[in-house]
Amino acid sequence: MITKEKKEELVEKHGNSEGDSGSPEVQIAIFTERINDLTEHLKDHPTDHTSRQGLIRMVGKRRRLLNYLMSEDIEKYRELISELNIRK
Repeated sequence: MITKEKKEELVEKHGNSEGDSGSPEVQIAIFTERINDLTEHLKDHPTDHTSRQGLIRMVGKRRRLLNYLMSEDIEKYRELISELNIRK
């Protein structure tokens, strides 16, 4: 579960302006944080299939947002994936 403070920190770091929670960069950062939390949860609870399904859906949403960002601004895309350490 992502806390309000963590979400505000991500909006401040990746947003274009204060309170900008709708830009693709912010949404991708929030999804990444949630995906990392769910991944850790599933390591402890391997039979939690409902959470696994939610994780798969979140990864798909993040992938679509990344594709959109890549088509709009390749430099922001490259910067964001390096900051969030998405590609290993």
